[in-house]
Amino acid sequence: MGLIVAPSAFADVVKVGVAAEPYPPFASTDSSGKWHGWEIDMIGAICETAKLECEITPIAWDGIIPALNSNKIDMVMASLSITPDRLKVIDFSDKYYNTPAVIIGDKNVEIGATADSMKGKILGVQSGTNHRKYVLEHFADAVDTVKEYQTQDEANQDLVAGRIDALQADSLAMMDFINSDIGKACCEVKGEVAADLDILGPGIGAGLRKGDDELRTAVNGAIKTLRDNGEYMVIAKKYFSFDPYGN
Repeated sequence: MGLIVAPSAFADVVKVGVAAEPYPPFASTDSSGKWHGWEIDMIGAICETAKLECEITPIAWDGIIPALNSNKIDMVMASLSITPDRLKVIDFSDKYYNTPAVIIGDKNVEIGATADSMKGKILGVQSGTNHRKYVLEHFADAVDTVKEYQTQDEANQDLVAGRIDALQADSLAMMDFINSDIGKACCEVKGEVAADLDILGPGIGAGLRKGDDELRTAVNGAIKTLRDNGEYMVIAKKYFSFDPYGN
């Protein structure tokens, strides 16, 4: 657990929920337990800009929205897509990044990012994600098996080991894996999946409790300021060779 402290315009510490499971390059811990990554840096910049005193609070991914609605945390910044289903139960800030979903596959397997190309294949996906919903909606009838994983790292490991033919995930999240020695040796990006705004949403935002308008306004203002003053790209360039904000 880490603290990001700024002169607070709010009475209490804002507990920012991140997924307890490692999700590089967005958020993970080092050997000393310190959190680092692009999303961690963005939390720090948003909290500082909005004059919030923030505390990073790790929560198991599948319990992160219930934790928000039960007041265990006050905000989620854990690559949470803005979708119609989620908007029924929580609010969101404006987006702070948006990158396409991709199919990553074994270099030796002929497969693309379409259902027709996946017939008879084993497709992996992380449980509790919008990618799982997308796979079940668009690919489940075509593939031989949909194999679910608790973490993205587990899915990556099975792809390397040949236990699955491909997986679907966020392109930005998969960049470190694809650029690693083991990723280069085994796998490649097969393509971007077709858009589905109802499932994948228009981007990633900070999740907030319904009616927490003061915090949402503060976060939205901070995101805009960071985009306008260039600090957003200063942070992004530490991790990426492109602008993750998207279109």
